Amino acid sequence: MASSLLRRGGTAVGRRWCSAGALRRLVSSEAAPEKAPVRSPPEIPPFEHRPRPYFGMSGDEILEKRKRFLGPSVFYYYQNPLNIVEGKMQYLYDEHGKRYLDCFGGIVTVSCGHCHPDIVNAVVEQTKLLQHTTTIYLYQAIVEFAEALASKMPGNLKVVYFVNSGTEANELAMLMARLYSGNLNMIALRNAYHGGSAGTIGLTGLQTWKYPIPQGEIHHVMNPDPYRGTFGSDALAYAKEVEEHINYGTSGRVAGFIAETFQGVGGAVELAPGYLKLVYDTVRKAGGICIADEVQSGFGRTGSHYWGFQTQGVIPDIVTMAKGIGNGLPLGAVVTTPEIASVLSQKIQFNTFGGNPVCSAGGLAVLRVLDKEKRQAHCADVGSHLVNRLKELQQKHEIIGDVRGRGLMLGVELVTDRKEKTPAKAETAVLFEKLKGTLSICFSLGL
Repeated sequence: MASSLLRRGGTAVGRRWCSAGALRRLVSSEAAPEKAPVRSPPEIPPFEHRPRPYFGMSGDEILEKRKRFLGPSVFYYYQNPLNIVEGKMQYLYDEHGKRYLDCFGGIVTVSCGHCHPDIVNAVVEQTKLLQHTTTIYLYQAIVEFAEALASKMPGNLKVVYFVNSGTEANELAMLMARLYSGNLNMIALRNAYHGGSAGTIGLTGLQTWKYPIPQGEIHHVMNPDPYRGTFGSDALAYAKEVEEHINYGTSGRVAGFIAETFQGVGGAVELAPGYLKLVYDTVRKAGGICIADEVQSGFGRTGSHYWGFQTQGVIPDIVTMAKGIGNGLPLGAVVTTPEIASVLSQKIQFNTFGGNPVCSAGGLAVLRVLDKEKRQAHCADVGSHLVNRLKELQQKHEIIGDVRGRGLMLGVELVTDRKEKTPAKAETAVLFEKLKGTLSICFSLGL
């Protein structure tokens, strides 16, 4: 199924992914007459899977233990949170056996479907054979996976470093940029999200995710957001601002520039067309490395291209990825050129779990499933249909301020005033809660 995003006033809780069906039910009420007939909610299509009987803890008991034993920063969705006990392809099941269409996919992570048999089999068979070893020894799984991943990359992006998450990937990319360039200053975009570690919090440009700690030599430039940005879709104007920031806000030399082509946490914002090409030229002239964060937009999610950066006609110096690469396994990667990769040989660079046999076997299975089942083409087909239907709704309902994105990396922004673009915070909160028992938990790649 498909996905859409609702942005609500810049808070982490306010960025919600939802299904078109549930959106239709909410927005149609604003223009409906008072005595309009009540429509029955759409039904989920039949599915040949019967969940196992559940005999574990109740949702209430789990919630109570979470509050006692997990950190207070751990949050949950919905006033009465769901207790998810089983998943199968595009569906999730709660403790009562109720089925939900999953349009969130573990926060843009389940790229091939829950418990996809090919991936489960690869993980189980590798676990039976060799569960753990590290790169200080030889084993086939990691090189087989690295070769397959490198084959998906353009240009000379042929060297792979495996890590465990997108945060780790972006930390390593920033380290490589600073070592290779000999400079410290990093440039990132406002409204960006690149992770939750001390270093990547600095790269992140959303205050809801930033603790008051030193963020290092990091500069945030204007976000080339066609809907809310100061210069609209004028890529040249945004690129000029980056050039001026380098000239006036740094020594004139920088370590690198990092950007998501499609900002996920920031609201499914696709950068202004042509922006990255202009900025990459500027950054490279200033001695910097260009990094593409593909944690959310990679592996065919955009439909038109395998990697988000390809929509801008550029080849980065470093590409970071995670989430969909493992279909739920703790897996991330950094891919770069042999020349840039060599800088890490100055010291010992080691990751205990990065590219471990089980994750490597699972990651390779993911790449094969994406190809075999033509998930990129599916994203393009379903995404195109969804965009067209959402734009039809936009013509009818003033609350829909913007419909954006491509493939299944889509956004719907609700506003109370289209001219002022005032975020519809209360309405979005109501919508998100209404989605709980209907069609969506929220977001999936190609199911």
